[in-house]
Amino acid sequence: MIVSAAPTVSLREDARTIALVGLAHGTSHFFHLLLPPLFPLFIRDFGFSYAELGLLVTTFFVISGIGQALAGFVVDRIGARPVLFTALACFALSGVVVSLSTGYGGLMLAAALAGLGNCPFHPADFTILNRRISAPRLGHAFSVHGLTGNLGWAAAPLFLTGLSALFGSWRPAAACASLWAVAVLAILWWHRDAIDDRPGRGASAVATGGVGPVVAAEHPLAFLRLPSVWLCFSFFFWSTCALSAIQSFASPALQQMVGLPLSVTSLVVTGYMLFGAVGIVIGGFFAAQSERLEKIIGTCLLASAAMLALVGTGVVPGVMAAVLTAVAGFGTGLAGPSRDMLIKRAAPPGATGRVYGTVYSGLDLGFALAAPVFGSLLDHGMASGVFYGSALTLVFGVVSAAAVGLGIHRQRVAPSAPAVTRVA
Repeated sequence: MIVSAAPTVSLREDARTIALVGLAHGTSHFFHLLLPPLFPLFIRDFGFSYAELGLLVTTFFVISGIGQALAGFVVDRIGARPVLFTALACFALSGVVVSLSTGYGGLMLAAALAGLGNCPFHPADFTILNRRISAPRLGHAFSVHGLTGNLGWAAAPLFLTGLSALFGSWRPAAACASLWAVAVLAILWWHRDAIDDRPGRGASAVATGGVGPVVAAEHPLAFLRLPSVWLCFSFFFWSTCALSAIQSFASPALQQMVGLPLSVTSLVVTGYMLFGAVGIVIGGFFAAQSERLEKIIGTCLLASAAMLALVGTGVVPGVMAAVLTAVAGFGTGLAGPSRDMLIKRAAPPGATGRVYGTVYSGLDLGFALAAPVFGSLLDHGMASGVFYGSALTLVFGVVSAAAVGLGIHRQRVAPSAPAVTRVA
């Protein structure tokens, strides 16, 4: 069933909404990395192990993952806009707590606050985009959404390590991160009309493309019975395990394996995200034109997995290993828009916040479980395991995406039968 969109709004209004949602999404990804770029400085000042630091990442994503699944219901009930405002306030508070921390407890509290702020972003963002953006521009809106997320990831290491070097301390850098969240909150409040997701605002372009069973109005949890929801969840889990390994531990792993200095390896995550951003821009056109999205996802992620596995072998020397790790981000970026569109096609209409909240909580679970595992590998001198493990989890992600795509394809080619469709 295709739910007809409201009259198409102007390109100017669509662009304003996309830009504001993208700014908010980039900020959420920036705060994913509020702590990891500062890990070497925390080790210097507090003597923590990588496993202990990995637990901070786990705390962030456990809270974010549980909260994200619940936040979808809140977004569906009260709207996305007030939830976004609250989330940004939590980010601002987390930066203040980091800047004042005197030990592990303070950093743990900051991780918890940042995780609480992060939890509603995907259900809120996709609810606003699906309800406000005109149908012909929705694929590009997804592309910009992914692009700004990667730019947020790319900016965080440069911002935090750069300001730490400038001020001679990581505390002012964390305080400046808090100011950034406050500035974004002010911008969204000033333009709050453009992110109003209440019925009747914007294009309401929910052209669902859903092919599976549709959630019955009387049962808000019925979507949890759909295999496609849990396959999408597993895809996010596996692909995010790889991302967690690169974001948090690629830099120290390369220091151990090939002896590169921190000044070089600290740029690997930024490079990975920038290559990913370029891939996302190109991937948006692929997603808009392809019927078999899982093929795009599989090809791109397998290419990235091959690059990371090659780095893990140790045969790639010095700077080339860092470059190859960064270039692997291009493949994951190419797959991003196809991933988001695949979820849209697999999901039932009428439960945008709930479905995206549940599916994207797989991302948080991947970050939460992967961080201490890969941190422990580094503590035991198994730096190559960071790259082998990330390559393997990308392969598992390809299997999950293929299963989702195959299910969609089978239902589309199956003989159609009369059915009663009800929208939640």
